[in-house]
Amino acid sequence: MANVDTILLVTSFNRDFNVRRIERYLTLTWESGANPIVVVNKADLCDEHETWRAELASVCQGVPVLVTSALFGHGMSDLEEQVRIGGTTVLLGSSGVGKSTILDALVGEVRQEVLPVRSRDDRGRHSTTARHLHCLPHGGVLIDTPGLRELELWNAEGGLNHAFQDIGALAAQCRFRDCSHGNEPGCAVTRAITHGELSLERFDSYRRLQREDAYVRSRQDERVRADQTRKAKEAARALRLQDKLRKR
Repeated sequence: MANVDTILLVTSFNRDFNVRRIERYLTLTWESGANPIVVVNKADLCDEHETWRAELASVCQGVPVLVTSALFGHGMSDLEEQVRIGGTTVLLGSSGVGKSTILDALVGEVRQEVLPVRSRDDRGRHSTTARHLHCLPHGGVLIDTPGLRELELWNAEGGLNHAFQDIGALAAQCRFRDCSHGNEPGCAVTRAITHGELSLERFDSYRRLQREDAYVRSRQDERVRADQTRKAKEAARALRLQDKLRKR
């Protein structure tokens, strides 16, 4: 995202909470060049804040993880400070995590319609359908966005390396430079998984995002090759036409 300084990656203490999704969000945020902050909203729905927060912090590689309840004001002063010093900030997250409520709390007045989540599955409903830019009373600019249904990687190798620095550091210790982290001897990654220093779920998430990024890049390469082939054929046709005209 051009001209964005900070991205608030918002999840909540309900069914939306998903560590693997946050890893994806972090990858894309780092790739964009912005600084991420993870916000876990709706603290009023959970009595085990620190357990959930610790689970997120274990994969966030030092990224701040803030616990809030925008509806009741819990943790909003810390978030307000982060937004004020952050220049231009964007709210990203699924529908129903409370992005609009966070916005209203930071602005100090109701700016966005807020809809309750569906009781049968904790799913949110789209109360925000377009991007809106808001100037905050204590400084900074906040952009609210519609709820995300799906977020696909796009040439995110740099973001992956940043979001999974721990795995990169382990891979650098493998005996073989081209280690696939499978059955090779001297693999530092598999050793860390065996000893409980790296969770298998996090490693699987990393490999899955790697495969997705490689697939997207291959599709992009295919389109580039197809475009180059089309241009070459057009040039050849133009040359044949010129030859015919000269012969006349």
